[in-house]
Amino acid sequence: MTRFRSNALLAGLLAGAVQLGALSFSVPASAAEIELLNVSYDPTRELWRDINDHFIPIHEKATGDTLTIKQSHGGSSTQARAVIDGLEADVVTLASFLDTEAISKSGLIKEGWVDRLPERSLPYYSTVVFVVRKGNPKGIKDWPDLVQPGVEIITPNPKTSGNGYLSFFSAWGSVVLRDGSHDDAVKYVTSLYQQVPVLDSGARGATTTFVQKGIGDVHLAWENEAHLEVEEAKGTLEIVYPPISIRAEPHVAVVDDNVDRKGTRAAAEAYLNYLYTDEGQAIIAKHFYRPSNPEVLKANASTFPDIRLFPITDIAESFPDAHKKFIGEGGVFDSIYKPKS
Repeated sequence: MTRFRSNALLAGLLAGAVQLGALSFSVPASAAEIELLNVSYDPTRELWRDINDHFIPIHEKATGDTLTIKQSHGGSSTQARAVIDGLEADVVTLASFLDTEAISKSGLIKEGWVDRLPERSLPYYSTVVFVVRKGNPKGIKDWPDLVQPGVEIITPNPKTSGNGYLSFFSAWGSVVLRDGSHDDAVKYVTSLYQQVPVLDSGARGATTTFVQKGIGDVHLAWENEAHLEVEEAKGTLEIVYPPISIRAEPHVAVVDDNVDRKGTRAAAEAYLNYLYTDEGQAIIAKHFYRPSNPEVLKANASTFPDIRLFPITDIAESFPDAHKKFIGEGGVFDSIYKPKS
């Protein structure tokens, strides 16, 4: 069995009981009205609308069921907390392992979830890049340029936003992975956040601040969000790829307790499996996320510049360890950031 799944295999998953690795799929004998809730992070709205528009008719044709997929978006950590507190997600498609694992630790997702789908439940990966004003008037090309005098930086709050904490990790790694010390990194991120005029709660809020409100000289954005900003700005913004940034890994997972209680497991599993089909991977690439299928990624090489994308294990033992050290209560961020009065 290959890691990536054909549309024909997806049809088999939808049409009856199919065993695929550790997953077993079964479809009810009679047609039903099914509603799924996909709880995702802030800038994925356009991706999931497109995925839903393609998946729903495939599912309905194969099963005879009527399927509705609702979306919920916000800062990734805020979204994870909402699910833990009772938001009845069937699937979560959050910004990183940290947030999905928090839901798992609450008991809603079974242990071992990360190994239940191909590529460690990563249908795509991403990174953090820079968006600047037309002509790049501040001459921003690399992370050290951000802290030059007079540069205003827009980035969301790392306490509430996946974009926010991944930007922090990227900034930290840009120092320590290029021969800087721990103290050098502390000094750098202190300077960086002193030049942030406002910390929005999520990625889309930061986009609004930078694009619509015209605040800031540079936006530390998800790669996909950067492309969307540039497209919508019609020539007034540009993307700058720094030489180094983090490999962002937005995992996907079925919320076991919820789907078993609601009877939506088959549809939820088929939905996430669709992401690994050739069609699903092509849609992912179209929306400027880096597809996990290397063939699809290669076919879109011109869209995704080859920069150094470092894993979280280059700056910490794991995502939970990074969160504790850098973002959690009493971590580096708390020690260096003082909210503006």
